[in-house]
Amino acid sequence: MTDLCRPSTPTGIGIIGCGNISGIYFKNLHQRFVNTKVVACADLDIDRAKSRAEEFGIAVACSPDELLKREDVQIVVNLTIPRAHHSVCLAALQAGKHTLVEKPLSVTKAQGQELVDTASARGLRVGSAPDTFLGGGIQTCRKLIDDGWIGTPVAASAFMLGHGHETWHPDPEFYYKAGGGPMFDMGPYYLTALVNLMGPIRRVTGSTRITFPERTVTSKPKFGTKITVDVPTHIAGVLDFQNGAIATLVTSFDVWSHRMPCIEIYGTEGSLSVPDPNGFGGEILLRRAGQSEWRQIPLTHGFAENARGVGTADMAAAILSGRPHRASGELANHVLEAMHGIHEAAASDTHYAMKTAGVQPAALPMNLPEDTLDA
Repeated sequence: MTDLCRPSTPTGIGIIGCGNISGIYFKNLHQRFVNTKVVACADLDIDRAKSRAEEFGIAVACSPDELLKREDVQIVVNLTIPRAHHSVCLAALQAGKHTLVEKPLSVTKAQGQELVDTASARGLRVGSAPDTFLGGGIQTCRKLIDDGWIGTPVAASAFMLGHGHETWHPDPEFYYKAGGGPMFDMGPYYLTALVNLMGPIRRVTGSTRITFPERTVTSKPKFGTKITVDVPTHIAGVLDFQNGAIATLVTSFDVWSHRMPCIEIYGTEGSLSVPDPNGFGGEILLRRAGQSEWRQIPLTHGFAENARGVGTADMAAAILSGRPHRASGELANHVLEAMHGIHEAAASDTHYAMKTAGVQPAALPMNLPEDTLDA
């Protein structure tokens, strides 16, 4: 490994938000990636922060304000709920910390743009999950497309269909409030994968509905709680990409069962079946023009298992080398605008023209040393 892959002093990570999703971030950023180390964690519930600190051997559990004052925290990882994403990220940037947040980047377009602008003005990095597009599944598909295996991309279809979170999540209400819904919850995985595979989006349109105005929680500890649904729960979007490709994206919390693919990309020379963008590996199928059957393609890249946090590790490596990081604020802001654009187009019976330029992140190199981001 080069010195860049294994720095003498790993980048200090501070995690704010010690809830459901945080465990895999602690595991990977503290124990797996060679260039990061979690030095402190924080939560509004200090007992929850202390519990995570004890579980993963983190030296400091404290309040969010105390974490932002620590000189050994170089990157803040914000794992709070969506409505807190903007305020926590902005506070971190104002404290001089590079920042990466769980998806979505923020709840509103204005908030997302403010974070990108603030980071730029202060010479800091900002980024956002999902980082699943850095996994072996999506990166293998990216290489197949870049190398011309399906010719020029013509179209894509993507489906995320289910029946919501109230049957299993311990506190599902926020999924049905502003910043929630199937598009804002799961759309970032699909849109980030599509932008990574085909480049930025030019315009969008769509249709939306709320099928069940009220949901009943059947999970513990809030069994029987009634949730008023404030956001669309079935969204059908159409996206025109800058390269001319057209994609259909359907996200829903109103579907009991289905047999649709996660993502398929259709090119002038063949078709590509892309694995679940909410995972890191998965099965890849390719059928080129003239072939009678689909063939499975082996993964060309690593990070095929749960590598959440790899976007943060990539940011840490990019800070040292000076290159752009891949799970960037510009990418996340473009995705955030597209999600809002689909909703706005549905409300106004129009197309929505994208304002952000967007950026297609650089593909990962092949044959990287295990759990590193630079050759």
